[in-house]
Amino acid sequence: MTVYSEAEGETLRTAVFGAMVLVSTADPGAVDEESYAGIRAMSLLSDDLRAVVSAAPPVLPRGSASDVEDGVLGALRAAVRIVEEREPRDVPIFRAAVTEMCRSVAGADGAVAGAEKAMVERVVAALG
Repeated sequence: MTVYSEAEGETLRTAVFGAMVLVSTADPGAVDEESYAGIRAMSLLSDDLRAVVSAAPPVLPRGSASDVEDGVLGALRAAVRIVEEREPRDVPIFRAAVTEMCRSVAGADGAVAGAEKAMVERVVAALG
Protein backbone atom coordinates (compact mmCIF):
# COMPACT_ATOMS: atom_id res chain seq x y z
CA MET A 1 0.00 0.00 0.00
CA THR A 2 1.31 3.41 -0.97
CA VAL A 3 1.32 5.88 1.91
CA TYR A 4 0.62 9.54 1.23
CA SER A 5 1.18 12.34 3.73
CA GLU A 6 -1.77 14.41 4.90
CA ALA A 7 -0.59 17.35 2.75
CA GLU A 8 -0.28 15.08 -0.29
CA GLY A 9 -3.74 13.67 0.40
CA GLU A 10 -5.17 17.16 0.60
CA THR A 11 -3.59 18.05 -2.75
CA LEU A 12 -4.97 14.87 -4.32
CA ARG A 13 -8.47 15.58 -2.97
CA THR A 14 -8.34 19.18 -4.17
CA ALA A 15 -7.24 17.99 -7.61
CA VAL A 16 -9.83 15.24 -8.05
CA PHE A 17 -12.88 16.93 -6.56
CA GLY A 18 -11.82 20.35 -7.81
CA ALA A 19 -11.59 19.09 -11.40
CA MET A 20 -15.14 17.76 -11.17
CA VAL A 21 -16.36 21.03 -9.66
CA LEU A 22 -14.72 23.05 -12.45
CA VAL A 23 -16.47 21.00 -15.12
CA SER A 24 -19.78 21.00 -13.26
CA THR A 25 -19.81 24.76 -12.80
CA ALA A 26 -18.59 25.50 -16.34
CA ASP A 27 -22.18 25.05 -17.49
CA PRO A 28 -24.72 24.93 -14.67
CA GLY A 29 -27.10 22.06 -15.12
CA ALA A 30 -28.05 18.79 -13.55
CA VAL A 31 -25.92 19.06 -10.42
CA ASP A 32 -27.16 15.83 -8.83
CA GLU A 33 -26.58 13.78 -11.98
CA GLU A 34 -23.17 15.37 -12.43
CA SER A 35 -22.17 14.62 -8.84
CA TYR A 36 -23.24 10.98 -9.09
CA ALA A 37 -21.46 10.56 -12.43
CA GLY A 38 -18.22 11.90 -10.97
CA ILE A 39 -18.44 9.76 -7.85
CA ARG A 40 -19.15 6.63 -9.92
CA ALA A 41 -16.12 7.34 -12.08
CA MET A 42 -13.92 7.51 -8.97
CA SER A 43 -13.94 3.70 -9.06
CA LEU A 44 -11.39 4.03 -11.88
CA LEU A 45 -8.73 5.23 -9.43
CA SER A 46 -6.34 2.67 -7.96
CA ASP A 47 -7.36 1.36 -4.54
CA ASP A 48 -4.65 3.40 -2.81
CA LEU A 49 -5.62 6.64 -4.55
CA ARG A 50 -9.33 6.06 -3.98
CA ALA A 51 -8.63 5.55 -0.26
CA VAL A 52 -6.64 8.78 -0.03
CA VAL A 53 -9.18 10.80 -2.01
CA SER A 54 -12.06 9.43 0.10
CA ALA A 55 -10.28 9.87 3.46
CA ALA A 56 -11.46 13.42 4.13
CA PRO A 57 -13.50 16.21 2.59
CA PRO A 58 -11.74 18.18 -0.13
CA VAL A 59 -10.51 21.70 0.45
CA LEU A 60 -11.11 23.80 -2.62
CA PRO A 61 -9.31 27.05 -3.38
CA ARG A 62 -11.11 30.26 -2.45
CA GLY A 63 -11.58 33.52 -4.28
CA SER A 64 -12.87 34.40 -7.68
CA ALA A 65 -13.79 31.79 -10.27
CA SER A 66 -10.42 32.41 -11.86
CA ASP A 67 -8.64 31.93 -8.53
CA VAL A 68 -10.46 28.63 -7.97
CA GLU A 69 -9.64 27.43 -11.48
CA ASP A 70 -5.97 28.38 -11.13
CA GLY A 71 -5.78 26.65 -7.74
CA VAL A 72 -7.40 23.44 -8.97
CA LEU A 73 -5.30 23.29 -12.13
CA GLY A 74 -2.20 23.82 -10.00
CA ALA A 75 -3.34 21.04 -7.65
CA LEU A 76 -3.79 18.74 -10.65
CA ARG A 77 -0.21 19.38 -11.79
CA ALA A 78 1.06 18.85 -8.23
CA ALA A 79 -1.04 15.69 -7.84
CA VAL A 80 0.56 14.14 -10.92
CA ARG A 81 4.01 14.89 -9.46
CA ILE A 82 3.00 13.39 -6.10
CA VAL A 83 1.70 10.19 -7.67
CA GLU A 84 4.79 10.01 -9.88
CA GLU A 85 7.04 10.20 -6.80
CA ARG A 86 5.03 7.71 -4.72
CA GLU A 87 3.78 5.18 -7.25
CA PRO A 88 4.83 5.89 -10.87
CA ARG A 89 2.73 3.05 -12.29
CA ASP A 90 -0.39 4.83 -11.01
CA VAL A 91 0.25 8.00 -13.03
CA PRO A 92 -1.51 6.85 -16.22
CA ILE A 93 -4.36 5.42 -14.12
CA PHE A 94 -4.70 8.71 -12.24
CA ARG A 95 -4.70 10.77 -15.45
CA ALA A 96 -7.22 8.48 -17.15
CA ALA A 97 -9.49 8.33 -14.10
CA VAL A 98 -9.62 12.11 -13.58
CA THR A 99 -10.20 12.63 -17.31
CA GLU A 100 -13.07 10.12 -17.29
CA MET A 101 -14.53 11.68 -14.15
CA CYS A 102 -14.61 15.05 -15.87
CA ARG A 103 -16.08 13.63 -19.07
CA SER A 104 -18.73 11.79 -17.05
CA VAL A 105 -19.65 14.98 -15.22
CA ALA A 106 -19.80 16.94 -18.49
CA GLY A 107 -22.08 14.41 -20.16
CA ALA A 108 -24.25 13.56 -17.15
CA ASP A 109 -27.25 15.47 -18.48
CA GLY A 110 -27.00 13.92 -21.95
CA ALA A 111 -25.19 16.79 -23.66
CA VAL A 112 -21.79 18.40 -23.34
CA ALA A 113 -21.81 22.18 -23.51
CA GLY A 114 -18.94 24.05 -25.12
CA ALA A 115 -17.87 25.50 -21.78
CA GLU A 116 -17.74 22.01 -20.25
CA LYS A 117 -15.71 20.67 -23.16
CA ALA A 118 -13.27 23.57 -22.85
CA MET A 119 -12.88 22.98 -19.11
CA VAL A 120 -12.27 19.25 -19.62
CA GLU A 121 -9.54 20.19 -22.10
CA ARG A 122 -7.91 22.51 -19.51
CA VAL A 123 -8.04 19.76 -16.90
CA VAL A 124 -6.48 17.24 -19.32
CA ALA A 125 -3.75 19.75 -20.18
CA ALA A 126 -2.99 20.23 -16.47
CA LEU A 127 -2.70 16.46 -16.05
CA GLY A 128 0.08 16.50 -18.65
